[in-house]
Amino acid sequence: MSTNQSWGGRFSEGPAEAVARYTDSQTFDRALYAQDIRASQAHARMLGRQGVITPQEARTLVEGLDNVRREIEDGSFVWRPELEDVHMNIEARLTELTGEVGKKLHTGRSRNDQVGLTFRLFVAEKLRGWQESAMALCSVLLERAAEQRAAILPGCTHLQPAQPVSLAHHLLAYAWMFRRDVERLADTLVRVRVSPLGAAALAGTTYPLDPAGVAEEVGFAGIYGNSMDAVSDRDFALEALFDGSLIMMHLSRLCEEIILWANPAFGFVRLPDAYATGSSIMPQKKNPDVAELMRGKTGRVYGALLGLLTVMKGLPLAYNRDMQEDKEGFLDADRTVKTSLRIMTGLLEELVFRPERMREACKLGFLNATELADYLVGKGLPFREAHHVTGQAVAAAEKAGKGLEDLTLPELQALEPRIENSVYNVLAYTAAVRRRETPGGTGPHSVSRQLEQLKDWLHHFPLETR
Repeated sequence: MSTNQSWGGRFSEGPAEAVARYTDSQTFDRALYAQDIRASQAHARMLGRQGVITPQEARTLVEGLDNVRREIEDGSFVWRPELEDVHMNIEARLTELTGEVGKKLHTGRSRNDQVGLTFRLFVAEKLRGWQESAMALCSVLLERAAEQRAAILPGCTHLQPAQPVSLAHHLLAYAWMFRRDVERLADTLVRVRVSPLGAAALAGTTYPLDPAGVAEEVGFAGIYGNSMDAVSDRDFALEALFDGSLIMMHLSRLCEEIILWANPAFGFVRLPDAYATGSSIMPQKKNPDVAELMRGKTGRVYGALLGLLTVMKGLPLAYNRDMQEDKEGFLDADRTVKTSLRIMTGLLEELVFRPERMREACKLGFLNATELADYLVGKGLPFREAHHVTGQAVAAAEKAGKGLEDLTLPELQALEPRIENSVYNVLAYTAAVRRRETPGGTGPHSVSRQLEQLKDWLHHFPLETR
């Protein structure tokens, strides 16, 4: 096989065919073509401004790269595997279109800093898309929560009924999670948007470049302080994959609850037909396959994160070819995260809640036991004694096949004489919810405050356009 003309000057023959296939990345990194062209155009303009090439040569390079972009987008571009990656494919075609001028594009840079800038631009764009999708999901969660303020269901710890909560409060818990995801992505973007251009291979360059000017043109806030760090850093990709892993973990938790709630033993929700499947043998089944798949796909994103951590853990400075393994995992994670967020948004829009079943379930687990204990504390009992009396009341109700609210006043007074008829107002499930108005609690005023806080955040969060 012929050598790659970008680096093959000292080689008498090219790599073995199997090696060429093994090292080829253009089959997947061609997804970064737009960012590579954008970065190369900024580099060319800078070379022209700095007098490294003439202004006319810079214009020729910029216009030639526009032509290459058009060819890629209209499908006429011919990808050449022997050129290894998206960067050399674009440069080779540019040289065909512009002649000797095309060979000047790479002046003052290496593929090491070129790849770093291109990939950072790509990651920044994708994280911005994740933010938009997560905010859209938050918006739907707020809409559904506002609809369901009156619905009450068992709140659980250890997956066992614990205390009644409003469905709105339950849904808003996820809205807060995805809000943190959006904010975490914004924080990550600060570190992604740092340009390595000017580091060249590892030691910098002798050309009078203006790396800060290139960074500003592509929308980055600054440049690396150390050229060796610049070309060997993949922290930004790892941090992005960590953020994606947290998003998928939050989605997976929500999926798990939807799966449980859709089971007739719970019956809290009815799945929309468009987000469920049937059984090949059991005609009555309505399987939550979409939620199950999303729960399963979480492992793909975790795998991408752990895979890149493993790639990077033993690498000496500066660039090493191992780092080519940074892109396929991120490309797969991007597809998984953005698609999962959009599908969950659609599922929640159409999910049918069944408040009547939720309210019935509250009666099954003595969810008002804490209310009785608090009532007894109000009557002067120390909490530990109130806890003990309430436990006796639960045991009596369980033996009688009743709820606490169904025990007669004499039955309750046999356990503690200070109990009065007013206890039944306290034992009502709606009262249990209504009384919890501490900040962040499930009470109606607290839920209203949460809704306003989250709506205000959605309206004012500075989602950047770059």
